[in-house]
Amino acid sequence: MRTQLKVTRDGDAFIARLTPRQASAMYEALSYLSERNQGDTELTLLVGADREAVDALVERLIGRHTESRDFRLTMAELHMVHSALTAAPTMFTGREGLFAQEPFHIRLGFYRENFDALASALLRAAVEA
Repeated sequence: MRTQLKVTRDGDAFIARLTPRQASAMYEALSYLSERNQGDTELTLLVGADREAVDALVERLIGRHTESRDFRLTMAELHMVHSALTAAPTMFTGREGLFAQEPFHIRLGFYRENFDALASALLRAAVEA
């Protein structure tokens, strides 16, 4: 997965040009956390937003994108995505508390390093914007 992305500022919002795989990774992270059988308090703590806000962003990211496209995101939505990319892996720990790569990859379709690199690139691109 390409980890570089372009983010530009547009007033209070950001325009992020995402590849299909980047949008898919963001969708998978957010939808996984939203679908877990947890309360609103846990979801809000994990991503900084309630289920309604998370599900609204998931709906915008869903789909089989075939080419890169622009997504208009607020600072709160950027925070949700970044938090989901970094929080989702913490849900996949084994008995010893160590990260379990295989279940993570099977469920989310990506490796943890993809999520880590995308979260880092998103932060860098937003700061530079």
